[in-house]
Amino acid sequence: MARILGIGNATLDSIHTVDDYPPENAEVRCTARELCCGGNTANLLVVLAQLGHTCSLAGVLTDDSEGRRVSGDLVSNGVDITPCNTSSTGTMPVSSVLLSAATGSRTIVHYRDLPEYTYRDFSSLDLQLFDWLHFEGRNIVALKDMLHWSREHYPAIPRSLEVEKPRDGIEDLFGLADVLLFSRDYVRHRKYGQPEQLLQVIHADFPEALLFCTWGGKGAIAIDRHGQVYRQPALAPDRVIDTLGAGDTFNAAVINGSLAGLDSAELLYQACVLAGRKCTQHGFAGLVATGTASP
Repeated sequence: MARILGIGNATLDSIHTVDDYPPENAEVRCTARELCCGGNTANLLVVLAQLGHTCSLAGVLTDDSEGRRVSGDLVSNGVDITPCNTSSTGTMPVSSVLLSAATGSRTIVHYRDLPEYTYRDFSSLDLQLFDWLHFEGRNIVALKDMLHWSREHYPAIPRSLEVEKPRDGIEDLFGLADVLLFSRDYVRHRKYGQPEQLLQVIHADFPEALLFCTWGGKGAIAIDRHGQVYRQPALAPDRVIDTLGAGDTFNAAVINGSLAGLDSAELLYQACVLAGRKCTQHGFAGLVATGTASP
């Protein structure tokens, strides 16, 4: 199995399950409440650890009760936090999540006042210890330096980049990654109605990258290095229970399939299988049988 380093965010998720999403100014009772570790990169690494990989997080944590809660969750889920930086200022980022039992949809309100992981932190790491680097598309100025540095000093290590939110300058990073993982929100921000429209534009500029985009209940799409387009309908369960982290699960499966050398069609299928499975359960526990390298 591979050694994977994820550079990105960990949060404390406060998840409230409600029967239906409430209207504005309503007062409703939640049916369940959970405090747990979340964040795009943290979730992705938890899934990859279940798939049998050795996973490490390079991010920022705090030495307070919330930070210790997040650290404990990561470690108990098989994620090494040695590369993390512990900040003496700020608090753990918190995502307040409303999860609708009726639809499985989630609405997130995020709070952050914690410093970001720095280029100095990253460049001090011994990347020879890793077989794959995954970057969350945030903290763009420092991230650009990280990608350039890793590419210059460790060109043989594959790099993936998650492009979830439109951030100033994020397009400058596209040529620095081997795998680009786009969200539906980013595609819509770029004013495209269908994901393949954006991916074909990106492929024309960066033909050496593998491109993927999730599209919610409509599945996902990929374009390989030859420009071949692959479409996979969503493998939706009969009942959607919890979509929180489904995109992170998809991205983890893409990395897993890439490391396994799957062709793009099979890789896309396997990623949709695992993301669909995530939607049938709360959280990530037991999503993949221990040590299993494929969904």
